[in-house]
Amino acid sequence: MTRYVLGRIGQAVLVLWGAYTVAYLILYCLPGDPLSMMLSASGVEIDSLSAGDLAKARAYYGLDQSALHRYLSLLWGAVHGDFGQSISLNRSVGSLLAERLPQTLQLAGLAILLSLAGGIGLGYLAAYVRWRPLQQLLARVPSLGFSVPVFWMGLLLIQVFAFSLNWLPSTGNQGFSSLILPAITLAIPSAAVYAQVLLRGFQGVWQESYIVTAYAKGLSRAKVQLRHGFKNAALPLLTLIGLQVGNTASGAVLVETIFARTGIGRLAQEAVLRQDIPVVLAIVSVSAAAFVVVNLVVDLLYPALDPRITHTPRIA
Repeated sequence: MTRYVLGRIGQAVLVLWGAYTVAYLILYCLPGDPLSMMLSASGVEIDSLSAGDLAKARAYYGLDQSALHRYLSLLWGAVHGDFGQSISLNRSVGSLLAERLPQTLQLAGLAILLSLAGGIGLGYLAAYVRWRPLQQLLARVPSLGFSVPVFWMGLLLIQVFAFSLNWLPSTGNQGFSSLILPAITLAIPSAAVYAQVLLRGFQGVWQESYIVTAYAKGLSRAKVQLRHGFKNAALPLLTLIGLQVGNTASGAVLVETIFARTGIGRLAQEAVLRQDIPVVLAIVSVSAAAFVVVNLVVDLLYPALDPRITHTPRIA
């Protein structure tokens, strides 16, 4: 077990390094000059500055270094928890993350809870219902959930619940009520996937011999599904929960833009547009770290839930 955990930690380090490196290469290959973009956004014409002032500005932000030297410098700082200075906002990246990250964590946390509750509830109900028309209707709902574009769903929720009914705010970060619509928007695709996978898991479980034995003992369908079927049918959800962390991080970019929330997702969008390399690299690192930690926890939980699964390598 110790060897397995150390191996997974080593893989996590490689994933973090790979994500960091790929993000840096993509940003470095983008056309344009970050300093010019920053000066233009501030209303300063770059041609109006002297060569000495430009040289000082480039040296201050490390833009006078070679691509390799700058990459190694940024990577060394990131390893020690220092992501440097934002080029476009002239603030430390750590302070930006501390300011924006709580907003995104609140949104992601609520979205994950809603997606699990909605997806598991829908899949469980679709597997339990015996009336064929209702069962088919419930089984088709997940397909609708992940086929509708996220931006369209967000705009629809704003139109109905914010503008027409005036129940909830359409934008902003003011209070719990402002979290509801973006969290629902972010939760719907994940909930649809959870429901579909759980339903398919139940369809496979119903054919197992221990289910037949449970019925033979006189247990009702409700008890058989809850006590014997759900645990095994829900095992694939563990893997999906780990994967959905990455989807939640990427979906936050779009959802926070739609609902004008000042979180990590919106910060990432602004940083990419301004080629603010330190900010983007910090966000990529935080997102990748969350992804690998959740997946490591999922891998460790599998044997606890199903004793048939072990981490012992097979000998050919």
